[in-house]
Amino acid sequence: MTKIAANLSLMFNEVEFLDRFGAAAGAGFRAVEFMFPYAYPAMNIARAARAAGVEIVLFNTPAGDWENGDRGIAAHPDREAECREGVMTALDYAKALDCKSLHLMAGKVPDTDLAAARECLIGNARYAADLAAAQGIDILLEPINTRVDIPGYFYDTTSAVMEIIGEIDRPNVKLQYDAYHMQIMEGDLARTIERLLPSIGHIQIADNPGRNEPGTGEIAFDWLLQQIDALGYAGAIGCEYRPMGDTVEGLGWATRYL
Repeated sequence: MTKIAANLSLMFNEVEFLDRFGAAAGAGFRAVEFMFPYAYPAMNIARAARAAGVEIVLFNTPAGDWENGDRGIAAHPDREAECREGVMTALDYAKALDCKSLHLMAGKVPDTDLAAARECLIGNARYAADLAAAQGIDILLEPINTRVDIPGYFYDTTSAVMEIIGEIDRPNVKLQYDAYHMQIMEGDLARTIERLLPSIGHIQIADNPGRNEPGTGEIAFDWLLQQIDALGYAGAIGCEYRPMGDTVEGLGWATRYL
């Protein structure tokens, strides 16, 4: 049965971050994800999640200076030490939060540096995966659209990421598949998910255009989510969308999953 996870970085922004766990539970969610937990002590987040009775299924490793434009650093050769230190921090948080998936963001890379960036990313992903394996944690790589959201991001298609995952050659490095990003870059969502399902560690959704809740754009989510369920996908589906208005008022699409 489809299990959806509220993305607490984008949803329930009507309240402060630590209060969003309870707000999500009150709306019927039993799982959550978020981008970055590092502004809060791990024990405070763990306490909020336990009190709300929600499972934390995903967050990102530190991605550099987000406020000043960084969107990941794993493919930046001059920031390898920073990336690996961030991996250690993320693993400490993951242990405290009992979270089994971490997204390692590659970052924006100039076209002139692609070969060095690729080598750096592969090395950093292997480093992260080897450490994470001891905790039963998956390291995820996500293609992100370069047309609308992050121009210059290192990879923007499933084929590019899958090729790199093959080179990394670690069983706990998997694909993070976001239907919003891939609708923009590739389309053919259902067939792609079916073909890549053995390699998919996490799925996320948002409608297109706008990156708002399902039912506000062109993607037939009622049908797509049924197909994903029929394929036997057992993980959570992260609702990484920006509510058009009040979060709870926009959850009509999700009633059957809550």
